[in-house]
Amino acid sequence: MGEIKESSTSNENNQVLESKCSEIYAINLISGKWILSICYYLKKGKLRFSELRDRIPNITERMLTLQLKKMEENHLIRRSVYAEVPVRVEYELSELGRQLIPIMEQLAKWGDIHKEKMHLNK
Repeated sequence: MGEIKESSTSNENNQVLESKCSEIYAINLISGKWILSICYYLKKGKLRFSELRDRIPNITERMLTLQLKKMEENHLIRRSVYAEVPVRVEYELSELGRQLIPIMEQLAKWGDIHKEKMHLNK
């Protein structure tokens, strides 16, 4: 996962776009296939790390860890740690994360329409 240098032109362009365009800002928060996949599985309730890993095909533990950290930093999920032996950690959508659910449902509808039209045009 390549990080963009803070001083790079690409990073500067992205910051300008994000400051002027709320859609770009929002897309950057949820960009990539993993974040929406994680949201999809968390929309039904809390899950442990291993449950998420088992549900999301082909995600590595490292990638899941990185994405969960990013989502927590962006206040899309809440991480709860329970003082048990062994320690139990659960993830759930935050209030901001739950606000994504109807948007995800609209994206799914749009995706279905687009796939159908693309299939008809082939």
